[in-house]
Amino acid sequence: MSAKKETLGKTILVVVAVCLVCSIVVSGAAVGLRSLQETNAALDKKSNILNAAGLLANASSKDEIAQIYANRVEEKFVDLSTGEYVEKPSEDFDMYKAAKQPEFSVKVDTSEVKPGFLRRSSIASVYHVKDEAGKVTRIVLPVHGSGLWDLMYGFLALDEDGQTIRELIYYQHKETPGLGAEIQNPEWQAKWDGKQLYKDGEVAISVDKNVGNGNQYAVDALSGATLTSNGVENTLQYWASENGYGNYLKRQSWKS
Repeated sequence: MSAKKETLGKTILVVVAVCLVCSIVVSGAAVGLRSLQETNAALDKKSNILNAAGLLANASSKDEIAQIYANRVEEKFVDLSTGEYVEKPSEDFDMYKAAKQPEFSVKVDTSEVKPGFLRRSSIASVYHVKDEAGKVTRIVLPVHGSGLWDLMYGFLALDEDGQTIRELIYYQHKETPGLGAEIQNPEWQAKWDGKQLYKDGEVAISVDKNVGNGNQYAVDALSGATLTSNGVENTLQYWASENGYGNYLKRQSWKS
């Protein structure tokens, strides 16, 4: 009986020791890879912004992506309630993380448009895309809103007029492959080029069935993905309104 207890005790001790060693190895790997993960995340963000800016085709390596971004893109920070530029809130500021903190965010007004989230950051990042002479040629705006399954994150690129859409790039979503996930299909993305956000000063952009190319304020809905299409429309209508970037776009302060 004593021998059995001793054997069982040794077995438990060995199991605990193995688990402890494994946890130390996994923790060490996680800490060691954190810097690499952060670097890759930053590079991926720059790639998506350059894609929205129409500049990604000019970059064939990580170094070129970083170089083009540094030379042609400037991140600015905007108080969405006034549309005015402000100083960077903190060194590691992230508008999506700020949205989860009551002291740095506001409650979303869903009386007219329901974007699918309850709070947004008071301050937002915007990206000025400049030509070689330093003139702003595009404005890239981070946008997000609900799809069928979860929030969808993207970048909306506008001409310097703050009105004409050039790109709508989605980079993170959980939509159904072959249906809602077609928001990343280059053919559907191309349909946004030249569309107009506003008509007579009011948000007019929409996503509808059988639009065709003649309607400058609408894009064809995705086939079989009504809720995803509605989500895209609600996302743009919210962020183009005064609850989102509307005040900033009206000021057009990037021209001064």
